[in-house]
Amino acid sequence: MKEINDRQMFQELARSSGYASQFSMDVLPESRLLSVDSGDSIIKEGIRPDSLYYLCRGRAKLYLTHPNGKISFIDFLQAPCFIGEMELLDDTHEARAVQAISQCWLFSLPAASFRSQLLNDTVFLRNICLLLGSKNQRNIISASRNQSFPLANRLAAFLLLAQNHGFYREKHTAAAEYLGVSYRHLLYVLADFCKKGCLRKEGRGYRLTNEDVLLAMAREMEPEWPEHDR
Repeated sequence: MKEINDRQMFQELARSSGYASQFSMDVLPESRLLSVDSGDSIIKEGIRPDSLYYLCRGRAKLYLTHPNGKISFIDFLQAPCFIGEMELLDDTHEARAVQAISQCWLFSLPAASFRSQLLNDTVFLRNICLLLGSKNQRNIISASRNQSFPLANRLAAFLLLAQNHGFYREKHTAAAEYLGVSYRHLLYVLADFCKKGCLRKEGRGYRLTNEDVLLAMAREMEPEWPEHDR
């Protein structure tokens, strides 16, 4: 993470992301604008963050590492949203890992200094409730899609979420578990995408060679699926 000392960018991102409106008080004087490169950690697993973060641009993934080393994806985060809100609300909550997929821009607010005020800020708490409700709804929809749509559609959407500048490199075991399919089935559909010209194998990952087709497949499940960053 690195702090960005560009006042114009700070003000523009605060305005465009709706950051200031998430609170009843003025938090801008105590907030910092941070940039996190793709692949870097926003929150390290097991280490409680000392800040509440607000993702104003970019995408990140939330995941859990099991004692045997196996990784389970929990969620994919897209701007705008809070990160670290559960650790702020519940001081016994074990921190889960959050890693930037693309370059991320975040506002950070010192958690220790503001925790008491935030827990009594009705505007903030309302927005957190809406965020948690949205996450829960997304998980319900995801579970429903696992039963209602073929893997090809779900994998297309997953590739768009997990790619960075058109390159995908997630572990097959973690992807298969997240999608609710067998490892073998996942490999079969990835190979089929390669045959159809949607993907090309490159090293330890895949190059998305026809993102428009993948986007169309994702929109068969969700017509309002957002445009992806290329």
